[in-house]
Amino acid sequence: MTDSATPDLADRSALALRSAIADGATSAAEVAEALLARIALHEPEFGAFAFIDPARVRTEARAQDQWQRGKRPLGWLHGLPVAVKDIIDAAGMPTENGTPLDAGRVPARDAAVVARLREAGAIVLGKTVTTELGAMHPRGTRNPRNPAHTPGGSSSGSAAAVAAGMAPLAVGTQTNGSVIRPASFCGIVGFKPTFGTIARTGILPQATPLDTVGVFARSVADAALLVDALAAHDPADPDSSNHPPHGLLDAALSPLATAPSFAFVRTTSWPVANETTRRAFEALAARLGDACREETLPPDFADAIPAHTAIAFAGIARHYGSYYDRGRDQLSDPIRRTIEAGRDVLAVAYLAALDVREALYAELADVLERYDAILTPAAPGEAPAGLGSTGNPAFNTLWSLCGMPAVSLPLLSGPTGLPVGVQLVGRRGDDARLLRAASWLMRFVK
Repeated sequence: MTDSATPDLADRSALALRSAIADGATSAAEVAEALLARIALHEPEFGAFAFIDPARVRTEARAQDQWQRGKRPLGWLHGLPVAVKDIIDAAGMPTENGTPLDAGRVPARDAAVVARLREAGAIVLGKTVTTELGAMHPRGTRNPRNPAHTPGGSSSGSAAAVAAGMAPLAVGTQTNGSVIRPASFCGIVGFKPTFGTIARTGILPQATPLDTVGVFARSVADAALLVDALAAHDPADPDSSNHPPHGLLDAALSPLATAPSFAFVRTTSWPVANETTRRAFEALAARLGDACREETLPPDFADAIPAHTAIAFAGIARHYGSYYDRGRDQLSDPIRRTIEAGRDVLAVAYLAALDVREALYAELADVLERYDAILTPAAPGEAPAGLGSTGNPAFNTLWSLCGMPAVSLPLLSGPTGLPVGVQLVGRRGDDARLLRAASWLMRFVK
Protein backbone atom coordinates (compact mmCIF):
# COMPACT_ATOMS: atom_id res chain seq x y z
CA MET A 1 0.00 0.00 0.00
CA THR A 2 1.08 3.58 -0.63
CA ASP A 3 2.15 5.48 2.45
CA SER A 4 -0.35 8.21 3.40
CA ALA A 5 2.44 10.77 3.32
CA THR A 6 3.27 10.06 -0.34
CA PRO A 7 3.60 13.58 -1.73
CA ASP A 8 2.35 12.88 -5.23
CA LEU A 9 -1.06 11.35 -4.43
CA ALA A 10 -2.71 14.78 -4.43
CA ASP A 11 -1.17 15.53 -7.83
CA ARG A 12 -2.33 12.39 -9.63
CA SER A 13 -5.16 12.46 -12.14
CA ALA A 14 -8.61 11.29 -11.17
CA LEU A 15 -8.31 8.36 -13.57
CA ALA A 16 -4.98 7.32 -12.05
CA LEU A 17 -6.40 7.57 -8.54
CA ARG A 18 -9.47 5.58 -9.51
CA SER A 19 -7.30 2.79 -10.93
CA ALA A 20 -4.94 2.80 -7.95
CA ILE A 21 -7.81 2.55 -5.48
CA ALA A 22 -9.55 -0.20 -7.46
CA ASP A 23 -6.31 -2.18 -7.74
CA GLY A 24 -5.50 -1.83 -4.06
CA ALA A 25 -2.32 0.16 -4.74
CA THR A 26 -3.75 2.86 -2.47
CA SER A 27 -6.96 3.42 -0.56
CA ALA A 28 -9.68 6.03 -0.46
CA ALA A 29 -8.51 6.92 3.04
CA GLU A 30 -4.93 7.53 1.86
CA VAL A 31 -6.11 9.70 -1.02
CA ALA A 32 -8.32 11.68 1.35
CA GLU A 33 -5.41 12.23 3.74
CA ALA A 34 -3.16 13.45 0.93
CA LEU A 35 -5.78 15.96 -0.19
CA LEU A 36 -6.56 17.11 3.35
CA ALA A 37 -2.86 17.75 3.85
CA ARG A 38 -2.76 19.77 0.63
CA ILE A 39 -5.81 21.73 1.75
CA ALA A 40 -4.25 22.48 5.13
CA LEU A 41 -1.18 23.78 3.29
CA HIS A 42 -2.84 25.94 0.63
CA GLU A 43 -6.35 26.82 1.75
CA PRO A 44 -5.25 29.75 3.97
CA GLU A 45 -3.69 31.41 0.91
CA PHE A 46 -6.24 30.61 -1.79
CA GLY A 47 -9.56 30.46 0.08
CA ALA A 48 -11.24 27.93 -2.21
CA PHE A 49 -13.54 26.30 0.34
CA ALA A 50 -16.67 27.70 1.96
CA PHE A 51 -16.99 24.56 4.10
CA ILE A 52 -14.86 21.52 4.74
CA ASP A 53 -15.05 18.99 7.58
CA PRO A 54 -11.98 16.72 7.63
CA ALA A 55 -13.62 14.29 10.04
CA ARG A 56 -16.57 13.84 7.68
CA VAL A 57 -14.21 13.31 4.72
CA ARG A 58 -12.24 10.67 6.64
CA THR A 59 -15.44 8.89 7.65
CA GLU A 60 -16.72 8.79 4.07
CA ALA A 61 -13.35 7.54 2.81
CA ARG A 62 -13.20 4.75 5.39
CA ALA A 63 -16.74 3.74 4.44
CA GLN A 64 -15.71 3.40 0.79
CA ASP A 65 -12.69 1.30 1.78
CA GLN A 66 -14.89 -0.93 3.90
CA TRP A 67 -17.27 -1.32 0.96
CA GLN A 68 -14.37 -2.40 -1.24
CA ARG A 69 -13.07 -4.86 1.36
CA GLY A 70 -16.49 -6.48 1.27
CA LYS A 71 -15.87 -7.37 -2.40
CA ARG A 72 -18.88 -5.33 -3.49
CA PRO A 73 -19.08 -3.75 -6.96
CA LEU A 74 -17.27 -0.42 -7.11
CA GLY A 75 -18.98 2.73 -8.27
CA TRP A 76 -17.84 4.74 -11.29
CA LEU A 77 -16.10 7.26 -9.01
CA HIS A 78 -15.28 4.92 -6.14
CA GLY A 79 -13.16 6.65 -3.50
CA LEU A 80 -12.61 9.86 -5.48
CA PRO A 81 -13.00 13.13 -3.56
CA VAL A 82 -15.02 15.77 -5.45
CA ALA A 83 -15.44 19.41 -4.42
CA VAL A 84 -18.89 20.96 -4.93
CA LYS A 85 -19.86 24.58 -5.55
CA ASP A 86 -21.72 26.20 -2.68
CA ILE A 87 -24.96 26.81 -4.56
CA ILE A 88 -25.45 23.04 -4.78
CA ASP A 89 -27.25 21.43 -1.84
CA ALA A 90 -25.49 18.70 0.13
CA ALA A 91 -27.45 17.19 3.00
CA GLY A 92 -26.07 18.10 6.40
CA MET A 93 -23.51 20.58 5.02
CA PRO A 94 -23.90 24.35 5.03
CA THR A 95 -24.99 25.60 1.61
CA GLU A 96 -25.05 29.37 1.93
CA ASN A 97 -25.13 30.46 -1.74
CA GLY A 98 -22.43 33.06 -1.26
CA THR A 99 -24.66 35.45 0.67
CA PRO A 100 -25.06 36.34 4.36
CA LEU A 101 -28.80 36.12 3.79
CA ASP A 102 -28.41 32.33 3.70
CA ALA A 103 -25.90 32.10 6.57
CA GLY A 104 -26.43 28.91 8.55
CA ARG A 105 -28.60 27.28 5.88
CA VAL A 106 -28.15 23.49 6.02
CA PRO A 107 -30.28 21.54 3.54
CA ALA A 108 -31.83 18.24 4.52
CA ARG A 109 -31.58 16.71 1.04
CA ASP A 110 -28.85 16.31 -1.54
CA ALA A 111 -29.12 18.03 -4.88
CA ALA A 112 -29.50 15.57 -7.74
CA VAL A 113 -25.86 16.05 -8.73
CA VAL A 114 -24.65 15.27 -5.19
CA ALA A 115 -26.89 12.22 -5.03
CA ARG A 116 -25.31 11.03 -8.28
CA LEU A 117 -21.84 11.56 -6.81
CA ARG A 118 -22.69 9.46 -3.76
CA GLU A 119 -24.28 6.72 -5.89
CA ALA A 120 -21.05 6.57 -7.89
CA GLY A 121 -18.97 6.10 -4.73
CA ALA A 122 -17.45 9.59 -4.68
CA ILE A 123 -16.61 11.47 -1.50
CA VAL A 124 -17.97 14.99 -1.13
CA LEU A 125 -14.75 16.77 -0.22
CA GLY A 126 -16.34 20.08 0.71
CA LYS A 127 -18.30 23.09 -0.54
CA THR A 128 -16.38 25.58 -2.66
CA VAL A 129 -16.65 29.35 -2.62
CA THR A 130 -19.02 30.94 -5.10
CA THR A 131 -19.61 34.55 -5.95
CA GLU A 132 -22.64 36.16 -4.37
CA LEU A 133 -25.69 34.07 -5.36
CA GLY A 134 -23.57 32.51 -8.09
CA ALA A 135 -23.59 35.80 -9.99
CA MET A 136 -20.84 38.41 -10.42
CA HIS A 137 -19.68 39.76 -7.04
CA PRO A 138 -16.50 37.90 -5.85
CA ARG A 139 -15.96 36.64 -2.32
CA GLY A 140 -12.19 36.52 -1.89
CA THR A 141 -10.91 33.33 -3.52
CA ARG A 142 -7.44 33.79 -5.06
CA ASN A 143 -5.94 32.33 -8.21
CA PRO A 144 -3.43 29.56 -7.40
CA ARG A 145 -1.35 30.58 -10.44
CA ASN A 146 -0.89 34.04 -8.92
CA PRO A 147 -2.79 34.96 -5.74
CA ALA A 148 -2.83 38.62 -6.72
CA HIS A 149 -5.19 37.74 -9.60
CA THR A 150 -8.81 36.63 -9.76
CA PRO A 151 -9.56 32.93 -10.29
CA GLY A 152 -12.66 33.95 -12.25
CA GLY A 153 -16.19 33.17 -11.25
CA SER A 154 -18.78 32.36 -10.32
CA SER A 155 -17.34 28.87 -9.75
CA SER A 156 -14.29 30.49 -8.15
CA GLY A 157 -13.53 27.95 -5.46
CA SER A 158 -14.11 24.90 -7.64
CA ALA A 159 -11.56 26.07 -10.20
CA ALA A 160 -9.05 27.16 -7.56
CA ALA A 161 -9.34 23.87 -5.64
CA VAL A 162 -8.46 21.81 -8.72
CA ALA A 163 -5.70 24.20 -9.85
CA ALA A 164 -4.08 24.08 -6.40
CA GLY A 165 -4.17 20.29 -6.23
CA MET A 166 -6.66 20.40 -3.35
CA ALA A 167 -9.21 18.35 -5.33
CA PRO A 168 -8.82 16.11 -8.39
CA LEU A 169 -12.34 16.97 -9.53
CA ALA A 170 -14.88 19.70 -8.83
CA VAL A 171 -18.41 20.61 -9.84
CA GLY A 172 -19.48 24.11 -10.85
CA THR A 173 -22.26 25.79 -12.79
CA GLN A 174 -22.38 28.17 -15.75
CA THR A 175 -25.05 30.66 -16.78
CA ASN A 176 -22.66 32.88 -18.72
CA GLY A 177 -18.96 32.08 -18.25
CA SER A 178 -18.74 30.54 -14.80
CA VAL A 179 -16.97 27.28 -15.75
CA ILE A 180 -15.04 28.08 -18.90
CA ARG A 181 -13.58 31.42 -17.75
CA PRO A 182 -12.30 30.23 -14.33
CA ALA A 183 -10.78 27.17 -16.00
CA SER A 184 -8.97 29.47 -18.43
CA PHE A 185 -7.72 31.78 -15.68
CA CYS A 186 -6.58 28.91 -13.43
CA GLY A 187 -4.96 26.80 -16.15
CA ILE A 188 -7.11 23.67 -15.88
CA VAL A 189 -9.74 21.89 -17.96
CA GLY A 190 -13.29 23.16 -17.64
CA PHE A 191 -16.14 21.34 -19.38
CA LYS A 192 -19.67 22.69 -19.77
CA PRO A 193 -21.70 19.92 -21.37
CA THR A 194 -24.77 20.40 -23.52
CA PHE A 195 -27.57 22.24 -21.72
CA GLY A 196 -29.71 19.72 -19.83
CA THR A 197 -27.07 17.01 -19.57
CA ILE A 198 -26.76 17.21 -15.76
CA ALA A 199 -29.89 17.81 -13.69
CA ARG A 200 -30.10 21.03 -11.64
CA THR A 201 -32.57 19.88 -8.98
CA GLY A 202 -31.39 21.22 -5.62
CA ILE A 203 -29.19 23.93 -7.16
CA LEU A 204 -29.86 27.64 -6.67
CA PRO A 205 -31.43 28.75 -9.97
CA GLN A 206 -30.38 31.92 -11.73
CA ALA A 207 -31.79 31.85 -15.27
CA THR A 208 -33.26 28.45 -16.05
CA PRO A 209 -32.98 28.60 -19.88
CA LEU A 210 -29.23 29.07 -19.40
CA ASP A 211 -28.16 27.39 -16.12
CA THR A 212 -25.86 24.44 -16.79
CA VAL A 213 -23.85 22.18 -14.48
CA GLY A 214 -20.20 21.80 -15.50
CA VAL A 215 -16.98 20.31 -14.15
CA PHE A 216 -13.31 21.07 -13.51
CA ALA A 217 -10.43 18.62 -13.86
CA ARG A 218 -6.77 18.35 -14.78
CA SER A 219 -7.38 16.54 -18.06
CA VAL A 220 -10.06 16.09 -20.69
CA ALA A 221 -10.41 12.43 -19.70
CA ASP A 222 -10.92 13.31 -16.03
CA ALA A 223 -13.64 15.80 -16.97
CA ALA A 224 -15.32 13.18 -19.14
CA LEU A 225 -15.12 10.66 -16.30
CA LEU A 226 -17.03 13.00 -13.99
CA VAL A 227 -19.72 14.02 -16.49
CA ASP A 228 -20.33 10.36 -17.37
CA ALA A 229 -21.20 9.83 -13.70
CA LEU A 230 -23.44 12.88 -13.45
CA ALA A 231 -25.36 12.79 -16.73
CA ALA A 232 -28.88 11.50 -16.15
CA HIS A 233 -32.49 12.48 -16.70
CA ASP A 234 -34.34 13.90 -13.71
CA PRO A 235 -38.07 14.52 -14.10
CA ALA A 236 -37.85 17.15 -11.35
CA ASP A 237 -35.82 19.34 -13.72
CA PRO A 238 -37.99 20.27 -16.72
CA ASP A 239 -34.91 21.00 -18.86
CA SER A 240 -33.20 17.70 -18.03
CA SER A 241 -32.45 15.78 -21.22
CA ASN A 242 -34.22 12.47 -21.79
CA HIS A 243 -31.13 11.28 -23.64
CA PRO A 244 -28.04 12.88 -22.08
CA PRO A 245 -24.71 12.10 -23.75
CA HIS A 246 -22.82 9.12 -22.36
CA GLY A 247 -19.61 7.30 -23.25
CA LEU A 248 -17.66 10.52 -22.88
CA LEU A 249 -14.66 8.90 -21.19
CA ASP A 250 -14.34 6.39 -24.01
CA ALA A 251 -14.54 9.25 -26.50
CA ALA A 252 -11.88 11.27 -24.68
CA LEU A 253 -9.54 8.27 -24.60
CA SER A 254 -10.13 7.18 -28.20
CA PRO A 255 -7.26 8.17 -30.51
CA LEU A 256 -8.27 9.73 -33.81
CA ALA A 257 -6.75 8.30 -36.97
CA THR A 258 -6.90 11.70 -38.67
CA ALA A 259 -6.90 15.26 -37.38
CA PRO A 260 -10.31 16.67 -36.47
CA SER A 261 -11.51 19.77 -38.30
CA PHE A 262 -11.73 23.13 -36.52
CA ALA A 263 -13.60 26.30 -37.43
CA PHE A 264 -11.65 29.29 -36.14
CA VAL A 265 -14.35 31.77 -35.08
CA ARG A 266 -13.39 35.17 -33.73
CA THR A 267 -17.02 36.10 -32.76
CA THR A 268 -18.24 39.66 -32.33
CA SER A 269 -16.28 39.78 -29.06
CA TRP A 270 -12.91 39.54 -30.85
CA PRO A 271 -12.03 43.24 -30.18
CA VAL A 272 -12.31 42.52 -26.42
CA ALA A 273 -9.39 40.08 -26.58
CA ASN A 274 -6.00 41.58 -25.86
CA GLU A 275 -3.37 41.71 -28.57
CA THR A 276 -1.37 38.78 -27.15
CA THR A 277 -4.46 36.55 -27.18
CA ARG A 278 -5.37 37.54 -30.73
CA ARG A 279 -1.87 36.77 -31.98
CA ALA A 280 -1.74 33.46 -30.11
CA PHE A 281 -5.01 32.24 -31.62
CA GLU A 282 -4.06 33.32 -35.11
CA ALA A 283 -0.77 31.43 -34.70
CA LEU A 284 -2.58 28.33 -33.40
CA ALA A 285 -4.98 28.39 -36.32
CA ALA A 286 -2.04 28.70 -38.73
CA ARG A 287 -0.19 25.85 -37.01
CA LEU A 288 -3.22 23.58 -37.45
CA GLY A 289 -2.94 24.09 -41.20
CA ASP A 290 -5.57 22.34 -43.29
CA ALA A 291 -7.28 21.08 -40.13
CA CYS A 292 -8.46 24.62 -39.36
CA ARG A 293 -10.30 27.19 -41.45
CA GLU A 294 -11.68 30.55 -40.42
CA GLU A 295 -15.44 31.04 -40.41
CA THR A 296 -16.99 34.50 -40.12
CA LEU A 297 -20.30 34.82 -38.32
CA PRO A 298 -22.94 37.06 -39.90
CA PRO A 299 -23.91 40.43 -38.37
CA ASP A 300 -26.96 39.07 -36.54
CA PHE A 301 -24.63 37.42 -34.01
CA ALA A 302 -24.24 40.85 -32.45
CA ASP A 303 -27.68 40.12 -30.96
CA ALA A 304 -26.28 37.35 -28.75
CA ILE A 305 -25.15 39.45 -25.79
CA PRO A 306 -28.35 41.57 -25.58
CA ALA A 307 -30.44 38.41 -25.82
CA HIS A 308 -28.43 36.68 -23.11
CA THR A 309 -28.68 39.78 -20.91
CA ALA A 310 -32.47 39.89 -21.21
CA ILE A 311 -32.83 36.21 -20.27
CA ALA A 312 -30.23 36.34 -17.48
CA PHE A 313 -31.42 39.59 -15.89
CA ALA A 314 -35.06 38.51 -15.93
CA GLY A 315 -34.07 35.20 -14.34
CA ILE A 316 -32.02 36.92 -11.65
CA ALA A 317 -34.91 39.24 -10.85
CA ARG A 318 -37.27 36.29 -10.60
CA HIS A 319 -35.10 34.01 -8.51
CA TYR A 320 -33.29 36.57 -6.34
CA GLY A 321 -36.08 39.06 -5.90
CA SER A 322 -36.95 37.56 -2.53
CA TYR A 323 -33.40 38.22 -1.33
CA TYR A 324 -33.73 41.83 -2.46
CA ASP A 325 -37.09 42.25 -0.73
CA ARG A 326 -35.99 40.85 2.63
CA GLY A 327 -32.38 42.01 2.78
CA ARG A 328 -31.53 44.58 0.13
CA ASP A 329 -28.88 46.17 2.38
CA GLN A 330 -27.02 42.85 2.62
CA LEU A 331 -26.64 42.51 -1.14
CA SER A 332 -23.84 44.02 -3.21
CA ASP A 333 -24.49 47.01 -5.44
CA PRO A 334 -24.00 44.94 -8.63
CA ILE A 335 -26.62 42.33 -7.73
CA ARG A 336 -29.07 45.00 -6.53
CA ARG A 337 -28.72 46.86 -9.81
CA THR A 338 -29.11 43.63 -11.80
CA ILE A 339 -32.30 42.66 -9.94
CA GLU A 340 -33.70 46.13 -10.51
CA ALA A 341 -32.83 46.01 -14.20
CA GLY A 342 -34.26 42.51 -14.51
CA ARG A 343 -37.57 43.66 -13.10
CA ASP A 344 -37.81 46.07 -16.03
CA VAL A 345 -37.35 43.41 -18.74
CA LEU A 346 -40.59 43.20 -20.69
CA ALA A 347 -42.15 39.84 -21.50
CA VAL A 348 -41.98 40.62 -25.20
CA ALA A 349 -38.23 41.29 -24.93
CA TYR A 350 -37.70 38.06 -22.99
CA LEU A 351 -39.60 35.97 -25.52
CA ALA A 352 -37.78 37.66 -28.40
CA ALA A 353 -34.47 36.78 -26.75
CA LEU A 354 -35.46 33.12 -26.65
CA ASP A 355 -36.22 33.33 -30.37
CA VAL A 356 -32.79 34.88 -31.00
CA ARG A 357 -31.18 31.96 -29.20
CA GLU A 358 -32.74 29.38 -31.47
CA ALA A 359 -32.08 31.38 -34.64
CA LEU A 360 -28.39 31.78 -33.79
CA TYR A 361 -28.04 28.13 -32.86
CA ALA A 362 -29.49 27.06 -36.21
CA GLU A 363 -26.71 29.00 -37.97
CA LEU A 364 -24.04 27.55 -35.69
CA ALA A 365 -25.35 24.03 -36.22
CA ASP A 366 -24.89 24.58 -39.95
CA VAL A 367 -21.24 25.56 -39.35
CA LEU A 368 -20.72 22.43 -37.26
CA GLU A 369 -22.01 20.23 -40.06
CA ARG A 370 -18.63 20.93 -41.67
CA TYR A 371 -16.37 20.87 -38.59
CA ASP A 372 -15.80 18.82 -35.46
CA ALA A 373 -15.50 21.89 -33.22
CA ILE A 374 -15.35 25.65 -33.15
CA LEU A 375 -12.02 27.09 -32.00
CA THR A 376 -12.18 30.40 -30.10
CA PRO A 377 -10.73 32.02 -26.95
CA ALA A 378 -12.04 31.00 -23.55
CA ALA A 379 -11.36 34.49 -22.16
CA PRO A 380 -9.98 37.82 -23.43
CA GLY A 381 -6.59 37.05 -21.89
CA GLU A 382 -4.95 36.24 -18.59
CA ALA A 383 -6.76 36.52 -15.28
CA PRO A 384 -7.04 40.22 -14.40
CA ALA A 385 -5.04 41.49 -11.45
CA GLY A 386 -6.99 42.17 -8.27
CA LEU A 387 -9.93 40.45 -6.63
CA GLY A 388 -12.63 43.02 -7.33
CA SER A 389 -13.84 41.39 -10.55
CA THR A 390 -14.10 37.86 -11.94
CA GLY A 391 -13.25 38.98 -15.49
CA ASN A 392 -15.12 39.47 -18.73
CA PRO A 393 -17.35 36.58 -19.96
CA ALA A 394 -17.62 37.98 -23.51
CA PHE A 395 -16.19 34.84 -25.10
CA ASN A 396 -18.63 32.57 -23.26
CA THR A 397 -21.96 34.33 -23.71
CA LEU A 398 -22.87 33.07 -27.19
CA TRP A 399 -22.26 29.42 -26.37
CA SER A 400 -24.12 29.62 -23.04
CA LEU A 401 -27.03 31.35 -24.75
CA CYS A 402 -27.23 28.57 -27.33
CA GLY A 403 -26.80 25.70 -24.84
CA MET A 404 -23.80 24.26 -26.67
CA PRO A 405 -21.10 22.06 -25.09
CA ALA A 406 -17.81 23.87 -24.53
CA VAL A 407 -14.43 22.97 -23.08
CA SER A 408 -11.49 25.15 -22.03
CA LEU A 409 -8.03 23.67 -22.54
CA PRO A 410 -4.92 25.03 -20.75
CA LEU A 411 -2.77 25.40 -23.86
CA LEU A 412 -1.69 29.04 -24.09
CA SER A 413 -0.23 31.71 -21.85
CA GLY A 414 -0.29 35.48 -21.70
CA PRO A 415 2.44 38.11 -21.45
CA THR A 416 3.10 37.51 -17.75
CA GLY A 417 3.03 33.72 -18.05
CA LEU A 418 -0.46 33.20 -16.65
CA PRO A 419 -2.64 30.69 -18.53
CA VAL A 420 -5.07 31.47 -21.33
CA GLY A 421 -7.55 28.79 -22.29
CA VAL A 422 -8.35 27.54 -25.77
CA GLN A 423 -12.10 27.05 -26.02
CA LEU A 424 -13.65 24.39 -28.23
CA VAL A 425 -17.41 24.39 -28.82
CA GLY A 426 -19.58 21.64 -30.32
CA ARG A 427 -23.11 20.89 -31.41
CA ARG A 428 -25.79 20.25 -28.83
CA GLY A 429 -25.72 16.60 -27.83
CA ASP A 430 -22.45 15.96 -29.67
CA ASP A 431 -20.31 16.16 -26.55
CA ALA A 432 -18.38 12.98 -27.36
CA ARG A 433 -17.24 14.39 -30.69
CA LEU A 434 -16.18 17.60 -28.95
CA LEU A 435 -14.13 15.76 -26.35
CA ARG A 436 -12.41 13.61 -28.97
CA ALA A 437 -11.34 16.81 -30.72
CA ALA A 438 -10.25 18.33 -27.40
CA SER A 439 -8.08 15.32 -26.51
CA TRP A 440 -6.49 15.42 -29.95
CA LEU A 441 -5.73 19.14 -29.65
CA MET A 442 -4.16 18.68 -26.21
CA ARG A 443 -1.78 16.10 -27.67
CA PHE A 444 -1.10 18.18 -30.79
CA VAL A 445 -0.16 21.36 -28.94
CA LYS A 446 1.76 19.76 -26.10
